[in-house]
Amino acid sequence: METKMSKKEKSSSDGPKVSPSGDMLTAHLLAMLNGWSAYGYELAQRLEESGVGTYNKGSIYRLLRQLEDSGMVSSKWDTSKDGPARRIYDLTDGGSLFLENWMTMIKMHQSFISGLMNMNPLMRYANGVGKPAEKKKPSPESDEE
Repeated sequence: METKMSKKEKSSSDGPKVSPSGDMLTAHLLAMLNGWSAYGYELAQRLEESGVGTYNKGSIYRLLRQLEDSGMVSSKWDTSKDGPARRIYDLTDGGSLFLENWMTMIKMHQSFISGLMNMNPLMRYANGVGKPAEKKKPSPESDEE
């Protein structure tokens, strides 16, 4: 019996690709704006290049507008280049605070998950972390002594 795979699954030999959404996508965008101004198109390209997934550019622009409405990013029109004016986005103090809190939360989750992994060694091996200890086979030279 053949199971149907999505386009994303078919395009990846490593299994299905997962793209962050919600607060995770927000954190990615804010982190990319930390110390750097960017156009929406550049942010979408950098997301794709970083390996976190492919996004509809319209979705990125909508999220950037929402982030601006909530005070996490600011934008201004850049008319310095030939062609149409483009919005350039910057991180605000509110966005920096969100990002700092997000990183604290991620560290707490990482610590919690690490604790769970350490409590159950089988979980470590199921996820490819570490290897089970192998029994040492006696070497042929040790039999001769």
